[in-house]
Amino acid sequence: MTTYTLRSASPAKTKCDVVVVGVVQSAKGPELAAGAEDVGKAYGRRLRPLLSTLGLTGKAGETAKIPTSGALASPLLVLVGLGKAVDPVAVRRAAGVAARAVSNAASVAVALPAGEPELVRAVTEGHLLGGYTFTTYKKDGAKKAPGEVVVLSEIARRKEAVTAFEEAQVVARAVAVTRDWVNTPPGDLTPPAFADAVLAATKELTKGRGAPKVSITVHDERALAELGCGGILGVGAGSSAPPRLVELTYAPKGATKHLALVGKGITFDSGGLTIKPAASMNEMKSDMAGAAAVVQATYAIATLGLPIKVSTFVPMAENMVSGSAVRPGDVLTQYGGTTVEVLNTDAEGRLILADALVRATEQKPDVIVDVATLTGHMVVALGDRVAGVMGSADVVDDVLAAAATAGEEMWPMPIPEAMGERIRSSKIADLSQHDWIRWGGGLYAAAFLREFTGGLPWAHVDIAGPSFNSGGPWGHTTAGGTGVAVGTLVDYARAFAAS
Repeated sequence: MTTYTLRSASPAKTKCDVVVVGVVQSAKGPELAAGAEDVGKAYGRRLRPLLSTLGLTGKAGETAKIPTSGALASPLLVLVGLGKAVDPVAVRRAAGVAARAVSNAASVAVALPAGEPELVRAVTEGHLLGGYTFTTYKKDGAKKAPGEVVVLSEIARRKEAVTAFEEAQVVARAVAVTRDWVNTPPGDLTPPAFADAVLAATKELTKGRGAPKVSITVHDERALAELGCGGILGVGAGSSAPPRLVELTYAPKGATKHLALVGKGITFDSGGLTIKPAASMNEMKSDMAGAAAVVQATYAIATLGLPIKVSTFVPMAENMVSGSAVRPGDVLTQYGGTTVEVLNTDAEGRLILADALVRATEQKPDVIVDVATLTGHMVVALGDRVAGVMGSADVVDDVLAAAATAGEEMWPMPIPEAMGERIRSSKIADLSQHDWIRWGGGLYAAAFLREFTGGLPWAHVDIAGPSFNSGGPWGHTTAGGTGVAVGTLVDYARAFAAS
């Protein structure tokens, strides 16, 4: 287990196996970033020719390793490109790259720009997440991680820096567990198994004196039938693994704001009878990324002791093909009584979310935020690194502001008035779940969800693109599950509680 410490020592005099510094692009060529001044002094005039010989430009993601030959107290210097702008986003990504650039080192000192609490947070989160690995199913086990990582900062003794450092570790751990859950094979994380994992995690979180208090209720298929959760039951009907609805509550004394979180928990999505092409199923274990994110965000909020009540609703189902699967043309009665005509069984996420959203409204929260890998349309619109945010204008603005603070890329999308006509196009039910018009499918889905929010302030975050990284690692984002939205939700809760 890696230990993280925060110190104000000089990177040139710190005795670790490796010291990491940043390089920025400038009009004069590559230059060492803030925090590396003592390293620059130690190398003196040799530094610029050395950078030139290495071919470093300071471009984001670049790395180079240099044996120090006694110039520094550490035997190895790792240079990491920051790009042109030294801000929390660039620093977080550079710290992630640095974590992967170091191997077999027992101790690492990270001297990236950290002169402000926001940068201390960025370095810490970035290094923790950039070094994440998922090796549960690897025969040879985990990659060797450093025993100690020292974050160097000239403000290390300031209270706000220590707070940023400690809180960053809480959020990073929540993101890492979210990644673990998303990366777990779907046969091992069926709805009952996922619910059990959340139950076990909740018990672990709340164990011991002084632990945060988070209560949990798990509704099995019988309880769901009694409640009338037709969306969750309908989607889960084709699977031998029955659906679940998990509800968490964090209610600290003195909280004056109430936030409801809802997350889509489709543990595997075959598309149902509207079956997906084979190649499109490869990453469908990640269709529960929204559920994992809201659960772990709730834990992080509770661990940080934020003065805000959080009610979290996590519908879980496996969308499979069988004789008992819901059919195109079937009508489901959602929790609360709204009837929905199902026309595409591969648009199942909105059906389970609808039940959970109505459950959330019954708690009378001030705001509802749902997170879901909802539509391929959003990936077409925004690519695979940017989430779309829709809903009440003021809530959307606040979610986007939180995303910027957390270093997660999100973009506002509209819900045009015409979508209201489309979702009411069914001739036999209250709403149409889908209409097969190619254009604006992500906006249609958001309009459908809005029908179940009871007119409360609400934002929908579609993370279909950035929830899973099928390519190579970049910045602090590793391959596989990314844990996107956890940081945004925590920062949103922090800001909302303070407003």
